Amino acid sequence: MDRRGGAPKTGADRRRPVFTTLSGIEVPEAAGPADLAGWDPATALGEPGAYPFTRGIHPSMYRQRLWTMRQYAGFGDAEGTNQRFRYLLAQGQMGLSVAFDLPTQMGLDSDHELAEGEVGRVGVAIDTLADMERLFHGIPLDRISTSMTINAPAAILLLMYEAVARSQGVLAERIRGTVQNDILKEYVARGTYIYPIVPSMRLVTDTFAYTAGHLPQFTPISISGYHIREAGSTAPQEIAFTLANGLAYVRAAQAAGLDIDSFAGRLSFFFNAHSDFFEEAAKFRAARRIWAQLMREAGAIREDSWRLRFHAQTAGSALTAQQPEVNIVRVALQALSAVLGGAQSLHTNSYDEALALPTEASARLALRTQQVIAHETGVADTVDPLAGSYWVERLTGELEREARAYLDQVEAMGGAVEAIRRGYMQREIQDAAYRFQRQVEAQERQIVGVNIHQMEAAEVVETYRLDPALVSRQRKALAKVRRQRDQAAVRAALARVEAAARGKENLLEPLAEAVAAYATVQEMCDCMRRVFGEYREGAS
Repeated sequence: MDRRGGAPKTGADRRRPVFTTLSGIEVPEAAGPADLAGWDPATALGEPGAYPFTRGIHPSMYRQRLWTMRQYAGFGDAEGTNQRFRYLLAQGQMGLSVAFDLPTQMGLDSDHELAEGEVGRVGVAIDTLADMERLFHGIPLDRISTSMTINAPAAILLLMYEAVARSQGVLAERIRGTVQNDILKEYVARGTYIYPIVPSMRLVTDTFAYTAGHLPQFTPISISGYHIREAGSTAPQEIAFTLANGLAYVRAAQAAGLDIDSFAGRLSFFFNAHSDFFEEAAKFRAARRIWAQLMREAGAIREDSWRLRFHAQTAGSALTAQQPEVNIVRVALQALSAVLGGAQSLHTNSYDEALALPTEASARLALRTQQVIAHETGVADTVDPLAGSYWVERLTGELEREARAYLDQVEAMGGAVEAIRRGYMQREIQDAAYRFQRQVEAQERQIVGVNIHQMEAAEVVETYRLDPALVSRQRKALAKVRRQRDQAAVRAALARVEAAARGKENLLEPLAEAVAAYATVQEMCDCMRRVFGEYREGAS
Protein backbone atom coordinates (compact mmCIF):
# COMPACT_ATOMS: atom_id res chain seq x y z
CA MET A 1 0.00 0.00 0.00
CA ASP A 2 1.24 3.48 -0.83
CA ARG A 3 2.17 6.10 1.76
CA ARG A 4 -1.14 7.91 1.14
CA GLY A 5 -3.36 4.92 1.82
CA GLY A 6 -4.15 3.75 -1.71
CA ALA A 7 -4.39 0.17 -2.93
CA PRO A 8 -1.18 -1.44 -4.27
CA LYS A 9 -0.61 -1.29 -8.01
CA THR A 10 0.19 -4.32 -10.13
CA GLY A 11 1.91 -4.99 -13.44
CA ALA A 12 2.91 -1.98 -15.48
CA ASP A 13 1.43 0.38 -12.89
CA ARG A 14 3.50 -1.00 -10.00
CA ARG A 15 5.90 1.96 -9.90
CA ARG A 16 3.23 4.65 -10.13
CA PRO A 17 2.44 6.23 -6.75
CA VAL A 18 -1.15 6.03 -5.55
CA PHE A 19 -2.69 8.98 -3.76
CA THR A 20 -6.06 9.00 -2.03
CA THR A 21 -7.97 11.51 0.03
CA LEU A 22 -8.41 10.88 3.74
CA SER A 23 -11.67 9.15 2.83
CA GLY A 24 -10.00 6.82 0.34
CA ILE A 25 -11.09 8.55 -2.88
CA GLU A 26 -8.32 8.13 -5.46
CA VAL A 27 -6.65 11.38 -6.53
CA PRO A 28 -5.71 11.68 -10.22
CA GLU A 29 -2.25 12.84 -11.19
CA ALA A 30 -3.76 15.74 -13.09
CA ALA A 31 -7.48 16.29 -13.39
CA GLY A 32 -8.73 17.66 -16.68
CA PRO A 33 -11.76 18.07 -18.96
CA ALA A 34 -12.29 14.29 -19.11
CA ASP A 35 -13.03 14.32 -15.37
CA LEU A 36 -16.06 16.48 -16.05
CA ALA A 37 -17.40 14.59 -19.05
CA GLY A 38 -21.18 14.86 -18.98
CA TRP A 39 -21.00 17.45 -16.21
CA ASP A 40 -23.54 20.23 -16.63
CA PRO A 41 -22.58 23.38 -14.70
CA ALA A 42 -26.11 24.73 -14.98
CA THR A 43 -27.57 21.87 -12.96
CA ALA A 44 -24.56 20.87 -10.82
CA LEU A 45 -23.54 24.42 -9.91
CA GLY A 46 -26.27 26.90 -10.61
CA GLU A 47 -25.72 30.46 -9.45
CA PRO A 48 -24.57 31.49 -5.96
CA GLY A 49 -27.60 31.78 -3.71
CA ALA A 50 -29.78 29.67 -6.01
CA TYR A 51 -30.72 25.99 -6.14
CA PRO A 52 -28.89 23.61 -5.72
CA PHE A 53 -26.71 26.02 -3.67
CA THR A 54 -23.44 24.26 -4.54
CA ARG A 55 -21.79 27.67 -4.75
CA GLY A 56 -23.22 29.01 -1.49
CA ILE A 57 -26.54 29.96 0.04
CA HIS A 58 -26.26 33.73 -0.56
CA PRO A 59 -25.72 35.47 -3.92
CA SER A 60 -22.84 37.63 -2.64
CA MET A 61 -21.61 35.39 0.22
CA TYR A 62 -18.73 37.09 2.09
CA ARG A 63 -18.66 40.17 -0.15
CA GLN A 64 -21.82 41.24 1.65
CA ARG A 65 -21.10 39.81 5.10
CA LEU A 66 -18.25 37.75 6.52
CA TRP A 67 -18.89 34.49 8.30
CA THR A 68 -19.50 34.78 12.05
CA MET A 69 -16.30 34.22 14.02
CA ARG A 70 -17.67 32.27 16.94
CA GLN A 71 -14.95 30.89 19.23
CA TYR A 72 -16.05 28.00 21.47
CA ALA A 73 -15.38 28.72 25.15
CA GLY A 74 -16.47 27.48 28.53
CA PHE A 75 -14.65 26.18 31.58
CA GLY A 76 -14.84 26.24 35.35
CA ASP A 77 -17.62 28.36 36.75
CA ALA A 78 -19.81 31.06 35.26
CA GLU A 79 -17.67 33.97 36.44
CA GLY A 80 -14.47 32.61 34.85
CA THR A 81 -16.21 31.88 31.57
CA ASN A 82 -17.85 35.31 31.58
CA GLN A 83 -14.38 36.87 31.78
CA ARG A 84 -13.20 34.80 28.78
CA PHE A 85 -16.32 35.79 26.80
CA ARG A 86 -15.66 39.47 27.48
CA TYR A 87 -12.02 39.06 26.49
CA LEU A 88 -12.87 37.37 23.17
CA LEU A 89 -15.53 39.95 22.33
CA ALA A 90 -12.99 42.70 22.99
CA GLN A 91 -10.64 40.96 20.53
CA GLY A 92 -13.21 41.12 17.73
CA GLN A 93 -15.19 37.89 18.14
CA MET A 94 -18.62 38.24 16.55
CA GLY A 95 -20.68 35.66 18.48
CA LEU A 96 -20.50 33.51 21.59
CA SER A 97 -20.30 29.72 21.69
CA VAL A 98 -20.78 28.00 25.04
CA ALA A 99 -19.19 24.72 26.12
CA PHE A 100 -20.88 23.02 29.08
CA ASP A 101 -19.23 20.58 31.46
CA LEU A 102 -20.11 16.87 31.38
CA PRO A 103 -22.41 16.90 34.45
CA THR A 104 -24.52 19.64 32.84
CA GLN A 105 -24.56 17.73 29.53
CA MET A 106 -25.75 14.60 31.36
CA GLY A 107 -28.41 16.41 33.38
CA LEU A 108 -26.58 16.11 36.72
CA ASP A 109 -25.99 18.79 39.34
CA SER A 110 -22.48 19.68 40.44
CA ASP A 111 -22.92 17.98 43.81
CA HIS A 112 -24.04 14.62 42.38
CA GLU A 113 -21.63 11.77 43.11
CA LEU A 114 -21.22 11.02 39.39
CA ALA A 115 -20.10 14.64 38.82
CA GLU A 116 -16.98 14.09 40.93
CA GLY A 117 -13.87 15.09 39.01
CA GLU A 118 -15.82 16.55 36.07
CA VAL A 119 -17.26 19.82 37.37
CA GLY A 120 -16.16 22.67 35.13
CA ARG A 121 -13.54 20.55 33.38
CA VAL A 122 -14.56 20.49 29.71
CA GLY A 123 -17.01 23.36 29.90
CA VAL A 124 -18.81 25.68 32.26
CA ALA A 125 -20.90 24.23 35.11
CA ILE A 126 -24.55 25.33 35.01
CA ASP A 127 -26.84 24.09 37.75
CA THR A 128 -29.56 26.75 37.92
CA LEU A 129 -30.73 29.98 36.31
CA ALA A 130 -28.46 31.81 38.77
CA ASP A 131 -25.40 30.34 37.02
CA MET A 132 -26.71 31.42 33.63
CA GLU A 133 -27.30 34.93 34.96
CA ARG A 134 -23.66 35.13 36.08
CA LEU A 135 -22.45 33.61 32.80
CA PHE A 136 -23.93 36.44 30.72
CA HIS A 137 -23.60 39.26 33.26
CA GLY A 138 -22.85 42.50 31.47
CA ILE A 139 -23.16 40.97 27.99
CA PRO A 140 -26.03 42.57 26.02
CA LEU A 141 -27.96 39.67 24.53
CA ASP A 142 -29.81 41.90 22.07
CA ARG A 143 -26.49 42.64 20.34
CA ILE A 144 -24.87 39.22 20.30
CA SER A 145 -25.88 35.76 19.11
CA THR A 146 -25.02 32.72 21.19
CA SER A 147 -24.50 29.10 20.22
CA MET A 148 -24.87 26.48 22.96
CA THR A 149 -23.41 22.98 22.57
CA ILE A 150 -25.92 21.04 24.64
CA ASN A 151 -28.15 18.13 23.66
CA ALA A 152 -30.11 15.98 26.14
CA PRO A 153 -30.97 18.99 28.42
CA ALA A 154 -30.94 21.44 25.49
CA ALA A 155 -34.48 22.67 26.13
CA ILE A 156 -33.60 23.60 29.72
CA LEU A 157 -30.48 25.59 28.81
CA LEU A 158 -32.35 27.36 26.00
CA LEU A 159 -35.06 28.42 28.47
CA MET A 160 -32.42 29.66 30.91
CA TYR A 161 -30.89 31.77 28.13
CA GLU A 162 -34.32 33.18 27.25
CA ALA A 163 -34.93 34.02 30.92
CA VAL A 164 -31.61 35.91 31.17
CA ALA A 165 -32.37 37.86 27.99
CA ARG A 166 -35.83 38.71 29.30
CA SER A 167 -34.32 39.95 32.58
CA GLN A 168 -32.17 42.32 30.47
CA GLY A 169 -35.30 43.66 28.84
CA VAL A 170 -34.54 42.02 25.48
CA LEU A 171 -37.62 41.40 23.35
CA ALA A 172 -38.15 37.75 22.37
CA GLU A 173 -37.91 38.55 18.65
CA ARG A 174 -34.38 39.97 19.19
CA ILE A 175 -32.95 36.90 20.95
CA ARG A 176 -30.60 35.24 18.45
CA GLY A 177 -28.54 32.08 18.58
CA THR A 178 -28.49 28.32 18.21
CA VAL A 179 -28.93 25.41 20.55
CA GLN A 180 -27.32 22.17 19.34
CA ASN A 181 -30.21 19.91 20.43
CA ASP A 182 -28.99 17.07 18.14
CA ILE A 183 -29.62 13.97 20.22
CA LEU A 184 -29.32 11.38 17.44
CA LYS A 185 -25.59 11.94 16.96
CA GLU A 186 -25.15 11.33 20.71
CA TYR A 187 -26.32 7.74 20.22
CA VAL A 188 -24.05 7.44 17.17
CA ALA A 189 -20.82 9.07 18.21
CA ARG A 190 -20.64 10.92 21.49
CA GLY A 191 -22.66 9.33 24.30
CA THR A 192 -24.07 12.30 26.26
CA TYR A 193 -27.66 11.09 26.03
CA ILE A 194 -30.13 10.63 28.89
CA TYR A 195 -33.47 9.36 27.62
CA PRO A 196 -34.49 6.72 25.08
CA ILE A 197 -34.72 7.83 21.45
CA VAL A 198 -38.50 8.38 21.17
CA PRO A 199 -38.92 10.79 24.12
CA SER A 200 -35.65 12.47 23.17
CA MET A 201 -37.08 13.16 19.71
CA ARG A 202 -40.18 14.57 21.39
CA LEU A 203 -38.02 17.09 23.25
CA VAL A 204 -36.40 18.09 19.96
CA THR A 205 -39.68 18.68 18.16
CA ASP A 206 -41.18 20.43 21.21
CA THR A 207 -38.22 22.81 20.98
CA PHE A 208 -38.94 23.37 17.27
CA ALA A 209 -42.52 24.31 18.10
CA TYR A 210 -41.58 26.48 21.09
CA THR A 211 -39.00 28.54 19.24
CA ALA A 212 -41.35 29.00 16.29
CA GLY A 213 -43.92 30.50 18.66
CA HIS A 214 -41.67 32.34 21.13
CA LEU A 215 -38.19 32.92 19.68
CA PRO A 216 -38.50 33.54 15.94
CA GLN A 217 -34.79 34.32 15.42
CA PHE A 218 -33.44 31.42 17.47
CA THR A 219 -32.26 28.30 15.64
CA PRO A 220 -33.70 25.25 17.45
CA ILE A 221 -31.12 22.68 16.30
CA SER A 222 -27.59 22.36 14.95
CA ILE A 223 -27.39 18.94 13.31
CA SER A 224 -23.85 17.81 13.95
CA GLY A 225 -21.54 15.96 11.64
CA TYR A 226 -18.63 17.34 13.64
CA HIS A 227 -18.76 14.68 16.33
CA ILE A 228 -19.42 11.94 13.77
CA ARG A 229 -16.16 12.93 12.07
CA GLU A 230 -14.34 13.22 15.40
CA ALA A 231 -15.38 9.63 16.12
CA GLY A 232 -13.50 8.54 13.00
CA SER A 233 -15.91 8.70 10.07
CA THR A 234 -14.93 9.46 6.50
CA ALA A 235 -16.11 12.62 4.74
CA PRO A 236 -18.91 10.79 2.82
CA GLN A 237 -20.09 9.18 6.09
CA GLU A 238 -20.06 12.57 7.80
CA ILE A 239 -22.28 14.01 5.06
CA ALA A 240 -24.62 11.03 4.84
CA PHE A 241 -25.16 10.31 8.54
CA THR A 242 -25.58 14.00 9.37
CA LEU A 243 -28.15 14.56 6.64
CA ALA A 244 -29.90 11.28 7.53
CA ASN A 245 -30.27 12.57 11.09
CA GLY A 246 -31.54 15.85 9.67
CA LEU A 247 -34.20 13.99 7.68
CA ALA A 248 -35.24 12.14 10.84
CA TYR A 249 -35.83 15.45 12.65
CA VAL A 250 -37.77 16.83 9.70
CA ARG A 251 -40.02 13.77 9.61
CA ALA A 252 -40.50 13.79 13.39
CA ALA A 253 -41.55 17.44 13.26
CA GLN A 254 -43.94 16.73 10.41
CA ALA A 255 -45.41 13.80 12.36
CA ALA A 256 -45.91 16.19 15.29
CA GLY A 257 -48.05 18.38 13.02
CA LEU A 258 -45.52 21.03 11.98
CA ASP A 259 -45.48 22.24 8.39
CA ILE A 260 -42.05 21.68 6.86
CA ASP A 261 -41.77 25.25 5.60
CA SER A 262 -42.50 26.57 9.10
CA PHE A 263 -39.22 25.20 10.47
CA ALA A 264 -36.91 23.89 7.72
CA GLY A 265 -35.48 27.34 7.03
CA ARG A 266 -34.37 27.58 10.66
CA LEU A 267 -32.45 24.31 10.77
CA SER A 268 -28.68 24.54 10.88
CA PHE A 269 -25.78 22.10 10.57
CA PHE A 270 -22.38 21.73 12.19
CA PHE A 271 -19.52 20.19 10.23
CA ASN A 272 -15.90 19.28 10.83
CA ALA A 273 -13.16 21.08 8.88
CA HIS A 274 -10.56 18.33 8.69
CA SER A 275 -7.08 18.13 7.18
CA ASP A 276 -7.59 17.02 3.57
CA PHE A 277 -7.92 20.52 2.13
CA PHE A 278 -9.71 19.97 -1.18
CA GLU A 279 -11.83 17.09 0.12
CA GLU A 280 -13.14 19.30 2.92
CA ALA A 281 -14.01 22.23 0.67
CA ALA A 282 -15.74 19.84 -1.74
CA LYS A 283 -17.54 18.14 1.16
CA PHE A 284 -19.33 21.33 2.16
CA ARG A 285 -20.37 22.00 -1.44
CA ALA A 286 -21.67 18.42 -1.84
CA ALA A 287 -23.61 18.57 1.45
CA ARG A 288 -25.42 21.73 0.35
CA ARG A 289 -26.37 20.16 -2.96
CA ILE A 290 -27.72 16.97 -1.39
CA TRP A 291 -29.71 18.76 1.32
CA ALA A 292 -31.37 21.03 -1.22
CA GLN A 293 -32.48 17.96 -3.16
CA LEU A 294 -33.67 16.16 -0.01
CA MET A 295 -35.77 19.11 1.15
CA ARG A 296 -37.47 19.43 -2.24
CA GLU A 297 -38.18 15.70 -2.17
CA ALA A 298 -39.60 16.09 1.37
CA GLY A 299 -42.15 18.62 0.09
CA ALA A 300 -40.57 21.93 1.11
CA ILE A 301 -41.72 24.70 -1.23
CA ARG A 302 -39.87 27.77 0.03
CA GLU A 303 -36.32 28.25 -1.25
CA ASP A 304 -35.24 29.18 2.25
CA SER A 305 -36.17 25.66 3.35
CA TRP A 306 -33.72 24.18 0.82
CA ARG A 307 -30.67 26.11 2.03
CA LEU A 308 -28.14 24.24 4.18
CA ARG A 309 -26.66 26.68 6.71
CA PHE A 310 -23.66 25.43 8.61
CA HIS A 311 -21.14 26.20 11.30
CA ALA A 312 -17.72 24.62 11.01
CA GLN A 313 -15.07 23.84 13.58
CA THR A 314 -11.52 22.79 12.84
CA ALA A 315 -10.75 19.17 13.68
CA GLY A 316 -9.99 18.58 17.33
CA SER A 317 -8.93 15.01 16.54
CA ALA A 318 -6.24 16.36 14.20
CA LEU A 319 -4.54 18.36 16.96
CA THR A 320 -1.36 16.74 18.21
CA ALA A 321 0.20 16.84 21.66
CA GLN A 322 3.55 16.39 19.93
CA GLN A 323 4.97 19.69 18.65
CA PRO A 324 1.73 21.52 19.50
CA GLU A 325 2.75 24.75 17.77
CA VAL A 326 2.46 22.91 14.45
CA ASN A 327 -1.30 22.85 15.19
CA ILE A 328 -1.35 26.56 14.32
CA VAL A 329 -0.61 25.64 10.71
CA ARG A 330 -3.11 22.77 10.69
CA VAL A 331 -5.87 24.97 12.05
CA ALA A 332 -5.22 27.77 9.54
CA LEU A 333 -5.49 25.40 6.58
CA GLN A 334 -8.57 23.65 7.97
CA ALA A 335 -10.22 27.02 8.54
CA LEU A 336 -9.39 28.09 4.99
CA SER A 337 -11.10 24.97 3.63
CA ALA A 338 -14.27 25.88 5.56
CA VAL A 339 -14.23 29.42 4.19
CA LEU A 340 -13.69 28.22 0.62
CA GLY A 341 -16.50 25.74 1.25
CA GLY A 342 -18.91 28.53 2.23
CA ALA A 343 -19.35 28.28 6.03
CA GLN A 344 -21.77 30.67 7.75
CA SER A 345 -19.80 30.63 11.01
CA LEU A 346 -16.51 29.17 12.15
CA HIS A 347 -14.57 28.17 15.25
CA THR A 348 -10.82 27.72 15.05
CA ASN A 349 -9.24 25.45 17.66
CA SER A 350 -6.41 26.72 19.82
CA TYR A 351 -3.05 25.04 19.29
CA ASP A 352 -2.76 23.89 22.92
CA GLU A 353 -6.12 22.10 23.13
CA ALA A 354 -4.54 18.64 22.78
CA LEU A 355 -2.91 19.36 26.14
CA ALA A 356 -5.38 21.43 28.16
CA LEU A 357 -8.02 24.15 28.00
CA PRO A 358 -6.80 27.05 25.84
CA THR A 359 -5.02 29.99 27.40
CA GLU A 360 -6.11 33.54 26.60
CA ALA A 361 -3.11 33.90 24.31
CA SER A 362 -3.79 30.72 22.34
CA ALA A 363 -7.50 31.55 22.06
CA ARG A 364 -6.61 35.01 20.75
CA LEU A 365 -4.25 33.51 18.16
CA ALA A 366 -7.01 31.12 17.01
CA LEU A 367 -9.34 34.08 16.52
CA ARG A 368 -6.62 36.07 14.74
CA THR A 369 -6.28 33.14 12.32
CA GLN A 370 -9.83 33.73 11.13
CA GLN A 371 -9.31 37.48 10.99
CA VAL A 372 -6.22 37.12 8.79
CA ILE A 373 -8.11 34.80 6.42
CA ALA A 374 -10.98 37.28 6.28
CA HIS A 375 -9.05 40.51 5.85
CA GLU A 376 -5.67 39.69 4.30
CA THR A 377 -5.94 36.73 1.92
CA GLY A 378 -8.58 37.91 -0.56
CA VAL A 379 -10.43 34.57 -0.43
CA ALA A 380 -13.62 36.28 0.74
CA ASP A 381 -13.69 38.72 -2.14
CA THR A 382 -15.33 36.45 -4.72
CA VAL A 383 -17.99 33.78 -4.31
CA ASP A 384 -16.87 30.13 -4.44
CA PRO A 385 -13.43 30.77 -5.98
CA LEU A 386 -12.84 27.00 -6.38
CA ALA A 387 -15.80 26.61 -8.75
CA GLY A 388 -14.92 25.10 -12.09
CA SER A 389 -11.72 23.46 -10.87
CA TYR A 390 -11.53 20.10 -12.60
CA TRP A 391 -10.46 18.37 -9.39
CA VAL A 392 -12.78 20.18 -7.01
CA GLU A 393 -15.84 19.60 -9.19
CA ARG A 394 -14.97 15.94 -9.74
CA LEU A 395 -14.37 15.50 -6.00
CA THR A 396 -17.64 17.24 -5.14
CA GLY A 397 -19.43 14.77 -7.40
CA GLU A 398 -17.57 11.77 -5.96
CA LEU A 399 -18.46 12.81 -2.41
CA GLU A 400 -22.07 13.35 -3.43
CA ARG A 401 -22.29 9.87 -4.96
CA GLU A 402 -20.66 8.12 -2.00
CA ALA A 403 -22.78 10.02 0.52
CA ARG A 404 -25.93 9.24 -1.45
CA ALA A 405 -25.03 5.53 -1.39
CA TYR A 406 -24.83 5.64 2.42
CA LEU A 407 -28.08 7.60 2.59
CA ASP A 408 -29.78 4.96 0.45
CA GLN A 409 -28.66 2.25 2.88
CA VAL A 410 -29.98 4.21 5.85
CA GLU A 411 -33.29 4.81 4.05
CA ALA A 412 -33.56 1.10 3.20
CA MET A 413 -33.44 0.37 6.94
CA GLY A 414 -36.28 2.79 7.60
CA GLY A 415 -34.30 5.95 8.34
CA ALA A 416 -31.73 7.20 10.82
CA VAL A 417 -33.49 6.11 14.01
CA GLU A 418 -33.70 2.50 12.87
CA ALA A 419 -30.13 2.59 11.52
CA ILE A 420 -28.96 3.77 14.94
CA ARG A 421 -30.99 1.09 16.73
CA ARG A 422 -29.33 -1.55 14.54
CA GLY A 423 -25.89 -0.06 15.19
CA TYR A 424 -25.27 0.47 11.47
CA MET A 425 -23.87 3.99 11.68
CA GLN A 426 -21.80 3.13 14.73
CA ARG A 427 -20.19 0.11 13.02
CA GLU A 428 -19.40 2.02 9.83
CA ILE A 429 -17.71 4.80 11.79
CA GLN A 430 -15.77 2.35 13.97
CA ASP A 431 -14.53 0.48 10.89
CA ALA A 432 -13.39 3.74 9.26
CA ALA A 433 -11.60 4.85 12.43
CA TYR A 434 -9.85 1.47 12.68
CA ARG A 435 -8.67 1.64 9.06
CA PHE A 436 -7.27 5.12 9.56
CA GLN A 437 -5.44 4.19 12.75
CA ARG A 438 -3.86 1.18 11.03
CA GLN A 439 -2.69 3.48 8.20
CA VAL A 440 -1.12 5.90 10.69
CA GLU A 441 0.65 3.08 12.51
CA ALA A 442 2.00 1.77 9.19
CA GLN A 443 3.02 5.32 8.14
CA GLU A 444 0.71 5.10 5.14
CA ARG A 445 -0.87 8.27 6.53
CA GLN A 446 1.80 10.70 7.61
CA ILE A 447 1.26 13.09 10.51
CA VAL A 448 4.02 15.59 11.21
CA GLY A 449 5.44 15.18 14.67
CA VAL A 450 3.60 11.90 15.26
CA ASN A 451 5.00 9.38 12.77
CA ILE A 452 7.32 11.60 10.71
CA HIS A 453 9.56 14.57 11.56
CA GLN A 454 9.50 13.70 15.24
CA MET A 455 11.53 15.41 17.94
CA GLU A 456 13.35 13.60 20.71
CA ALA A 457 12.54 16.15 23.40
CA ALA A 458 8.96 17.19 24.03
CA GLU A 459 8.18 20.90 23.68
CA VAL A 460 7.22 22.69 26.87
CA VAL A 461 4.03 24.69 26.38
CA GLU A 462 2.41 26.83 29.04
CA THR A 463 -1.10 25.47 29.62
CA TYR A 464 -4.20 26.67 31.40
CA ARG A 465 -4.95 25.21 34.82
CA LEU A 466 -8.36 25.25 36.46
CA ASP A 467 -8.63 26.79 39.91
CA PRO A 468 -8.78 23.79 42.31
CA ALA A 469 -11.25 25.70 44.50
CA LEU A 470 -13.84 26.00 41.73
CA VAL A 471 -15.73 22.80 42.65
CA SER A 472 -16.19 23.96 46.22
CA ARG A 473 -17.37 27.39 45.01
CA GLN A 474 -19.83 25.86 42.56
CA ARG A 475 -21.33 23.55 45.15
CA LYS A 476 -21.65 26.34 47.70
CA ALA A 477 -23.40 28.53 45.12
CA LEU A 478 -25.79 25.67 44.33
CA ALA A 479 -26.56 25.10 48.02
CA LYS A 480 -27.25 28.82 48.46
CA VAL A 481 -29.77 28.83 45.61
CA ARG A 482 -31.53 25.81 47.06
CA ARG A 483 -31.83 27.52 50.46
CA GLN A 484 -33.10 30.85 49.17
CA ARG A 485 -35.59 29.86 46.48
CA ASP A 486 -39.35 29.47 46.98
CA GLN A 487 -39.56 25.74 47.69
CA ALA A 488 -43.32 25.52 47.18
CA ALA A 489 -43.00 27.16 43.75
CA VAL A 490 -40.23 24.72 42.82
CA ARG A 491 -42.28 21.68 43.87
CA ALA A 492 -45.34 22.89 41.95
CA ALA A 493 -43.31 23.61 38.80
CA LEU A 494 -41.54 20.23 38.90
CA ALA A 495 -44.87 18.44 39.38
CA ARG A 496 -46.15 20.17 36.27
CA VAL A 497 -43.05 19.08 34.30
CA GLU A 498 -43.62 15.44 35.30
CA ALA A 499 -47.32 15.64 34.46
CA ALA A 500 -46.51 17.13 31.04
CA ALA A 501 -44.00 14.34 30.39
CA ARG A 502 -46.76 11.80 31.07
CA GLY A 503 -49.09 13.59 28.70
CA LYS A 504 -48.76 15.32 25.34
CA GLU A 505 -48.30 18.96 26.35
CA ASN A 506 -45.27 20.80 24.93
CA LEU A 507 -42.64 20.22 27.62
CA LEU A 508 -40.99 23.61 27.26
CA GLU A 509 -43.90 25.50 28.79
CA PRO A 510 -43.70 23.77 32.22
CA LEU A 511 -39.91 23.63 32.01
CA ALA A 512 -39.86 27.43 31.60
CA GLU A 513 -41.85 27.72 34.83
CA ALA A 514 -39.39 25.43 36.64
CA VAL A 515 -36.39 27.38 35.28
CA ALA A 516 -37.90 30.65 36.57
CA ALA A 517 -38.40 29.06 39.99
CA TYR A 518 -34.65 28.18 40.09
CA ALA A 519 -35.16 24.44 39.89
CA THR A 520 -31.85 22.72 39.14
CA VAL A 521 -30.94 21.08 35.85
CA GLN A 522 -30.96 17.67 37.53
CA GLU A 523 -34.29 18.21 39.24
CA MET A 524 -35.91 18.98 35.90
CA CYS A 525 -34.15 16.11 34.13
CA ASP A 526 -35.11 13.72 36.93
CA CYS A 527 -38.79 14.55 36.44
CA MET A 528 -38.46 13.31 32.86
CA ARG A 529 -36.22 10.38 33.85
CA ARG A 530 -39.00 9.07 36.07
CA VAL A 531 -41.38 9.06 33.11
CA PHE A 532 -39.11 8.27 30.15
CA GLY A 533 -36.45 6.13 31.79
CA GLU A 534 -32.85 6.19 30.56
CA TYR A 535 -31.41 5.01 27.25
CA ARG A 536 -29.97 1.54 26.99
CA GLU A 537 -28.32 0.13 23.87
CA GLY A 538 -31.00 -1.13 21.50
CA ALA A 539 -33.83 0.67 23.31
CA SER A 540 -36.38 2.82 21.52
